[in-house]
Amino acid sequence: MIFDKHDRGHNYLRISLTDLCNLRCTYCMPDEDYHFMPTAHLMQPAEIEAISKIFVSLGVNKIRLTGGEPMARRDFGDILQRLSALPVTLTLTTNATLLHRHIDALATAGVRSLNISLDTLHAATFLAITRRDQFDTTMHNIRLAISRGFRVKINMVVMKGVNEQEVIDFVEWTKDEPVDIRFIEFMPFDANHWAAAQVFTKQQILELIAGRHEFEALPQEAHATSEPYAVPGYKGSFAVISTMSAPFCGGCNRMRLTADGKMKNCLFSKDETDLLTALRTGQPLEQLIRQNILGKAEKLGGQFGDTPFEELHGEQLINRSMISIGG
Repeated sequence: MIFDKHDRGHNYLRISLTDLCNLRCTYCMPDEDYHFMPTAHLMQPAEIEAISKIFVSLGVNKIRLTGGEPMARRDFGDILQRLSALPVTLTLTTNATLLHRHIDALATAGVRSLNISLDTLHAATFLAITRRDQFDTTMHNIRLAISRGFRVKINMVVMKGVNEQEVIDFVEWTKDEPVDIRFIEFMPFDANHWAAAQVFTKQQILELIAGRHEFEALPQEAHATSEPYAVPGYKGSFAVISTMSAPFCGGCNRMRLTADGKMKNCLFSKDETDLLTALRTGQPLEQLIRQNILGKAEKLGGQFGDTPFEELHGEQLINRSMISIGG
């Protein structure tokens, strides 16, 4: 396994397949006229497979495919088939709008769990956040995944003044369907107009839910980024990902590979290692990977220090936009 200087082992690789997306979520994509990466700059299927094999040889046993929208790639099926042959747990983060096209291939590839981004249960709010009229398709495909036996996790970015009033509705969803809701604190990325005042914190989320429901903590998996809870008797559960108010960096086991083949050791890291160019020029990758992880900061990419998030300004962050990093 690959260890950093804080003795954290890394066995989980998140691979962004593309920055292309058919939605335009305001917190993810800087503007409507975003310029996507040229195809030649993206890792090709054989290159994704080759780089992944090296990570597997170094102890990676879980790979998550992300985007943009990963299924927006025309060669998604080829990539999926190649990675399904590796000895890893293969998962996917998606907006679900294209899920009906690939659900059979995902099942055949052994994918059992899907993380689906959905920030509202109202069509009008969905249109305002995503700038696309895809709410009905998204909900249909979420229920399709549930009916096909996939474990479905719903990622909801909670933004004050936008959708925090829907937290209770999402919890109510878990009453009759086996969905896992994950409430995510709003995070800063390049040009997403983040402001501390928009962060609806873990404490606020739990206090809001406690005003309506009694709930209990559930066992937390090793290296989990979320704290899980459930209302007794409900089929599903909910969790909070508290990146801003209560970072969980101490147990981090994650590495990221952007669609253009740059390795990031943290979602917020400034530095990147160009694995794709190294692969294309015949350079060995193992030492580059190990050096990248040895440079990993103790928390939050080393960008925020001990400054409380309430005192941060989004323009202080040096990073890519969320869509060019990968979910």
